[in-house]
Amino acid sequence: MLAKALLPELWTEILVPVCAVVGIVFSLFQWYVVSCVKLTADHSDSSPSEDGKNGHGDYLIEEEEGVNDQSVVAKCAEIQTAISEGATSFLFTEYKYVGVFMVFFAAIIFLFLGSVEGFSTKSQPCPYDKSKTCKPALATAVFSTISFVLGAVTSVLSGFLGMKIATYANARTTLEARRGVGKAFIVAFRSGAVMGFLLAANGLLVLYITINLFKIYYGDDWEGLFESITGYGLGGSSMALFGRVGGGIYTKAADVGADLVGKVERNIPEDDPRNPAVIADNVGDNVGDIAGMGSDLFGSYAESSCAALVVASISSFGINHDFTAMLFPLLISSMGILVCLITTLFATDISEIKAVKEIEPALKNQLIISTVIMTVGIALVSWIGLPSSFTIFNFGTQKVVKNWELFLCVAVGLWAGLIIGFVTEYYTSNAYSPVQDVADSCRTGAATNVIFGLALGYKSVIIPIFAIAVSIFVSFSFAAMYGVAVAALGMLSTIATGLAIDAYGPISDNAGGIAEMAGMSHRIRERTDALDAAGNTTAAIGKGFAIGSAALVSLALFGAFVSRAGIQTVDVLTPKVVIGLLVGAMLPYWFSAMTMKSVGSAALKMVEEVRRQFNTIPGLMEGTAKPDYATCVKISTDASIKEMIPPGCLVMLTPLIVGFFFGVETLSGVLAGSLISGVQIAISASNTGGAWDNAKKYIEAGASEHARSLGPKGSEPHKAAVIGDTIGDPLKDTSGPSLNILIKLMAVESLVFAPFFATHGGFLFRIFS
Repeated sequence: MLAKALLPELWTEILVPVCAVVGIVFSLFQWYVVSCVKLTADHSDSSPSEDGKNGHGDYLIEEEEGVNDQSVVAKCAEIQTAISEGATSFLFTEYKYVGVFMVFFAAIIFLFLGSVEGFSTKSQPCPYDKSKTCKPALATAVFSTISFVLGAVTSVLSGFLGMKIATYANARTTLEARRGVGKAFIVAFRSGAVMGFLLAANGLLVLYITINLFKIYYGDDWEGLFESITGYGLGGSSMALFGRVGGGIYTKAADVGADLVGKVERNIPEDDPRNPAVIADNVGDNVGDIAGMGSDLFGSYAESSCAALVVASISSFGINHDFTAMLFPLLISSMGILVCLITTLFATDISEIKAVKEIEPALKNQLIISTVIMTVGIALVSWIGLPSSFTIFNFGTQKVVKNWELFLCVAVGLWAGLIIGFVTEYYTSNAYSPVQDVADSCRTGAATNVIFGLALGYKSVIIPIFAIAVSIFVSFSFAAMYGVAVAALGMLSTIATGLAIDAYGPISDNAGGIAEMAGMSHRIRERTDALDAAGNTTAAIGKGFAIGSAALVSLALFGAFVSRAGIQTVDVLTPKVVIGLLVGAMLPYWFSAMTMKSVGSAALKMVEEVRRQFNTIPGLMEGTAKPDYATCVKISTDASIKEMIPPGCLVMLTPLIVGFFFGVETLSGVLAGSLISGVQIAISASNTGGAWDNAKKYIEAGASEHARSLGPKGSEPHKAAVIGDTIGDPLKDTSGPSLNILIKLMAVESLVFAPFFATHGGFLFRIFS
């Protein structure tokens, strides 16, 4: 009998939910502070708690320039309402379709898993230890279905709440920009923090409650308990897939349509109210970058927790029923919420932003501070939450592991995340030479811009892949697949801060759009542009984190699947595995082709509609007539709902078809192949798109002598940059981010259905053998 953890079980039972509740309360407090910025013309109402802080003593610019303040505020409120209504109606439409899928897939889970033992209600020998009896397969079917629905609902809720918060904060950020860039930054960042903490805390709380409720039935059968919990990760990621793909198609169809006709053909500024696609474009930022990303990161968090819990349940933690050590993944997440809370205070209350150039460093410092404090937090959790020595299941054997080794596994994941974040920033921020080189290539037209941008994306894959490779090697050497799962959790442990930084970008982007549409002064637009440019880079960093963690999560789930399916080794030399590898490596390309083409065809309709309105509505270019925004919103909504179904089906059906017809060995090849090629394409696509976007912004801002030599807006190099940015849009916001869901989702689905595949899989090979 090995030693137990220092932390008593009762304390664990109290600490995890308390940390989750603290996260929820903190997010509600941040929301209250944001709500103090009133959408009325009364200046005295504006952010009372922040007076003299981060505003740098600014007057209201509107008053200096004699603009009628009241009409501007009313206009901001009106635009905000239009964006909020557009986003809400799209998400409700999307969730209707997704709800039907959820019911259908829940039925499949129940039928497939129930059929493993012919729907028997008798207890069975345990899969990993035949001397013990476990609950029947029917119980696993029922509880996996319940946890799938819970994960799906939590994922949908995460995305929806994030969208609501973002659309609530965008106009408030615009209005605060009148009082200085520091004020606007605080509102945007606080709003991002609301989403980050709500999502991290909700994910943790629902998982904790689910485990405790399932425990009432399962009792000492922890193998069965945590196997059925894997449905939680599957539910979270399947909703994220539709959110990311649907939202990505929506936002990019509108963005490409608005840019190509507005900026390139008509030579009007970005977010000009005369552009019919401008409301759809701003709605898209919320449904794609906020709702889609929220669901995506929730899915990663749920899956890495599930992968760790499944492996732990068949290790000494589960065998000895050490509940504190068993919940080590949840303790890491609890510590992460507390660490991120302290980190957030640095941005909102401790340091002040007085100038534009301080914005990006402030956001980067959030990543550094959270990583440093979290390292100490992980050491503490590893010391009190784990026995000094224990065993971890390693493909049929038990490997002896020390608690300090598990600390290193989590820490290596955490720091690998930071490295990936900074490499992403280097390749996508216009403060560094790679993006400046891309901007410079616009001198000779769009073709050279595209060549330079693609090269940058391919090159940016090198260091992140080494970082992921090192973290896999270190964590696997110390603690087998459990080490890889907790390394992924380490990367996601500061999810609240990561999401706050990520959500800050689209909120700032919307704020700039509202300033332009409301006819606010050039100086305010400069401020919101500065916030937006920093947000673009941080969004790219967020995508880097999501892709890196997806690679580790996918590998951990792959390990759990191989163990559960009873495969001793995956032999690359056998034809069954080789064909799987080839097909798996092809899937990300097929998936990317579908999503890119969907954006292209939706953008085509949008371009035609925007051109039609400019050509047929008299007085539109002169600003005397209003465009028909609603038709453009409808084009984006209809296209994204219709086009999200085929890519979704590709990802969801592949594991079922391969597992049933070709068996677990071929499926393991497919999972490995899709992981290896998916990660590379996802990183290069995201970084190429981010670099093109910031190269365009670099020329538009004209902040350096070099940038001014390429500008101004409307010059030939600027037009070439806009074309590059337009090509990059579906890469960085649709295909790239959706690929990390593809690699995780196929792995978690295979794990959930592993008992079925192990019993009934390989149908074709059985017929022909």
